[in-house]
Amino acid sequence: MAGVLDGIRVLDLTRVVAGPWCTQTLADLGAEVIKIEKPEGGDDTRRVGPFVGPASRGDSAFFMGTNRGKQSMAVDISHPDGQALMHELVAQCDVVVENFKVGDLKRYGLDHATLCARHPGLIYCSVTGFGQDGPYASRPAYDSVLQAMCGLMSTCGQPDDQPGGGPMRAGVPVADIFTGLYAAIAILAALMHRRSSGAGQFIDMAMVDATTAIMGHLALGYLMTGEVPQRQGNNNPITAPSEVFRASDGFFSMSAGNNGQFAALLEVLELPVELLTDPRFATNIDRLAHRQALHEHLEAVTLTRPVAEWIDRLSARTVPCAAINDMRQVFEDPQVRHRDLHLSLPHGSGQEVPTLRSPLRLPQAPVAYVAPPMLGQHTAQVLHNLLGKSATQVQALQQRGAVRVLP
Repeated sequence: MAGVLDGIRVLDLTRVVAGPWCTQTLADLGAEVIKIEKPEGGDDTRRVGPFVGPASRGDSAFFMGTNRGKQSMAVDISHPDGQALMHELVAQCDVVVENFKVGDLKRYGLDHATLCARHPGLIYCSVTGFGQDGPYASRPAYDSVLQAMCGLMSTCGQPDDQPGGGPMRAGVPVADIFTGLYAAIAILAALMHRRSSGAGQFIDMAMVDATTAIMGHLALGYLMTGEVPQRQGNNNPITAPSEVFRASDGFFSMSAGNNGQFAALLEVLELPVELLTDPRFATNIDRLAHRQALHEHLEAVTLTRPVAEWIDRLSARTVPCAAINDMRQVFEDPQVRHRDLHLSLPHGSGQEVPTLRSPLRLPQAPVAYVAPPMLGQHTAQVLHNLLGKSATQVQALQQRGAVRVLP
């Protein structure tokens, strides 16, 4: 079956995470994504291990996590011939996505003002840390910088008065990932707009916007009350109990979002029914105010049995809970196995490589899984099939240093 974006061609001038996450999402939906990489080294993430095969080849887990389903062209955009090729490619594309520093592509004539003027139907998405203007527009940005600036790190980690207290970054680059997802959503909306109007548009996608947006109710709570949210560690600030508990052999998460679940939780833990009417625990508001006392009551019991037993018992009474899994345990989990979240794909190197199943499950237009490309794997193919270059022309471009063709 054809993907939702079958027939849409994307020129991908992005690297690292935010931009590639956007274009991988578009590739998952069926778009033809042509990724432009530096002939020497390619995307920066190709040099971050672990690797499939020799590190010198650049097929890293980091790269593979954000570049599934794309074609790789190795083009030197600072070379005059490389720039000419880029302009030929733009003419064949519906969407351009880039995450260069603000103004960087103007010297190559690949900025949005130049390209959108030449191609009125082009959708051009620029992904930057701080947007196209403003006092920080020229600053470099990384995920951790935006997690710090936009308040996320201030709400993650243990309170200052607890052991190990202090700000903490999220374990995965959430600022990058959310920015990439918002960029993909914006591009989909622009494609819908173009379908009715024929007009392209420029999308100014800033990590500062996306990372502030995902602060959601914490940000709005501050704007409404002026109270700055404090770090809660593993405690859910709006529900109690909803946190991490110790069992006899490890840790698990357990929550009771309403009085019915709280009653079921007490029954599973065989705690006195009188706790339901204890004025400290009668409502969620009361339980939040006396969270530590409640935690001590509950954990005195959870420590007596292993994690697996509590998960079985609590789940049987529909009390939300889960073991705290490491990566090995994640992929051994029966539900993860049932959902087939780990896939293996044939790679250009001749090896099988792992990937994760996309969460986009569209039965009428399913994701077609293709392994991430080797550096320059599709240079000759795109030059020949899309731009009509002969083998002699491709060889000449390579000899002049404008492109790299995978041997």
